[in-house]
Amino acid sequence: MTSSRYRFHFRSLWQLSATPGEVFDVLERAGDYPAWWPQVREVRELEETQGEARIRSVLPYDLWITGRALRRDPDAGVLELEISGDVEGWARWTVTAEDGRRVTTAVYEQQVEVRKPLMRMLIPAASPFFRANHALMMRAGERGLRRWLRRGLDDD
Repeated sequence: MTSSRYRFHFRSLWQLSATPGEVFDVLERAGDYPAWWPQVREVRELEETQGEARIRSVLPYDLWITGRALRRDPDAGVLELEISGDVEGWARWTVTAEDGRRVTTAVYEQQVEVRKPLMRMLIPAASPFFRANHALMMRAGERGLRRWLRRGLDDD
């Protein structure tokens, strides 16, 4: 039986100046994440619907995860994957338009259980640092995606 102290739920909301389709197109190309999201250090495709990623933010450790697509629904703006590796659980992007404006809300939700032994050992004392580390990573991702979208839209 696992303890709930090893489980984390994260939710981030990004406001982006692009259409939902433009945002969805970028988010579904996980192989491009390292080009715009500094903490996503590398992504390798394993199969058509599965890949492996190395993630490192401020804290001095790499997280290795394998993601397997569970749902890809451009009409609903939903991308969902199962995560295994150093953490196990799921992650979901939900992309929606803002009332007819050229603004898109991208909501990232993740629910994971820490599996990496060193992280599990440190959770009692380091849980606030893990949460802060994740928040910093998400802010950097939002900034990177904004720049990436601007660059892509300027090319049109």
